[in-house]
Amino acid sequence: MYKLLKIIFLFFVFVFFADQSSAQLSRKSIKKNNKKMRNFKGSRNTFDQSRRYSSFGINASSLNYFGDLAPKPGVLSTDISFTRPAFGATYSYRFGPRYTVQADFFWGTLRGSDYESADPGDPDQKPRYIRNLQFRNRIKELSITAVVDLYKNESSYITRVELTPYAFLGISVFHHNPKGFVGNDSGLPEAGTWVALQPLGTEGQNSTLAETDVNYGIKPYSKIQIGIPFGIGARYKLNQAMDLSFEIGTRFLFTDYIDDVSANYVDLDKLPSDLSRYMSDRSTQTEAITGATRDDIPTERISYNGYSVIAGYGQENEHNMRGGVNDNDIYWVTTLRLTYIIGGKLAKAKFR
Repeated sequence: MYKLLKIIFLFFVFVFFADQSSAQLSRKSIKKNNKKMRNFKGSRNTFDQSRRYSSFGINASSLNYFGDLAPKPGVLSTDISFTRPAFGATYSYRFGPRYTVQADFFWGTLRGSDYESADPGDPDQKPRYIRNLQFRNRIKELSITAVVDLYKNESSYITRVELTPYAFLGISVFHHNPKGFVGNDSGLPEAGTWVALQPLGTEGQNSTLAETDVNYGIKPYSKIQIGIPFGIGARYKLNQAMDLSFEIGTRFLFTDYIDDVSANYVDLDKLPSDLSRYMSDRSTQTEAITGATRDDIPTERISYNGYSVIAGYGQENEHNMRGGVNDNDIYWVTTLRLTYIIGGKLAKAKFR
């Protein structure tokens, strides 16, 4: 909640300074034309219905994930090699001299992999390398945002500023479905395929846990979630009716299960199937997701209830953390957007 309040605070700081910047420019203009302004008695300039307009656009974006499978525990830590494309569309309605309400939809993919991201030679990353979890998640997101321009345009769309920085803040709803790859060494019927992780209850969501278990009371997570999109961008006027925008934004999420990883390990015998056990603890698996052999893992094992695990993995204990339950996942969205003003006209040169 503290992070969310900070985001909202920064957004309103941007709006305040945008107003102050515009006010300073206005004061200079007033001083320069002081006599004219004093004698002017015309009507007040308002952004009436005739100056409001709608736009439609197409988007090409890139998605980057940060969560429990990031290379390092830092908000900017992400594996650039897992950057994936996303595509979508935008509808916006400009109702004020610098204010726009905007609806966006996109579809794209997030990916993460301990084996491919974590460096086994780094002591801080070695536990993630041993953990060996990975996921792929198709995201379908619909968002509504308030966009605030740095510069005002009191007139029609024709006179809009050529280059306008802006900030945005809103709310989104998205559908996600994390999947994991089943290795060919698993001996399972699903070998060589991607399987949905949520139905498997890899952290005991579909199991009967004792009150003494760390994950006692855990519930299955929903595939439909809410997020808070926010960020900054710049919009360039290509011609009288078309704009090109570039923006960088992130999503403050209320779930830690974009990657199906959040809480502690549970005892493998409490999980409902061989597939859920295989996907819950992958630390002893010698075949990596790429098909390579994982040599740099501990050889010593702990045995319990017929299962053999690496110490700290695959067994219920308050210290055997599968993920970081205190921090939710986030993802970054970098967008290039081409928009067309509905009803706008492309100016044509006229010759005598």
